[in-house]
Amino acid sequence: MKAEALKKRLDKNRPMTTITIRIPEDVIEDLKRIAPLLGFSGYQPLIRAYIGQGLRTDLERLEGDTISALIASLKRHGVSDEVIHEALTEVTQK
Repeated sequence: MKAEALKKRLDKNRPMTTITIRIPEDVIEDLKRIAPLLGFSGYQPLIRAYIGQGLRTDLERLEGDTISALIASLKRHGVSDEVIHEALTEVTQK
């Protein structure tokens, strides 16, 4: 994830939207029981944390795979490690 996107994700004042989702009652009861044990103020922040954790994992995996594949392709085409490193540094500093 890019640094700028990560900064936005960490902003506690991000705009929120309300959604409706159907979740089994026993799962909600478990979330309510576990939330305070994990330091959450309620089950909804815990659900948001679980969703965020899964989303970050998938984004990293999907974006990381693309970058790794691109790097491997560039190496096969004779691009030096030094040039690849310089390009990655340039891109990640934006």
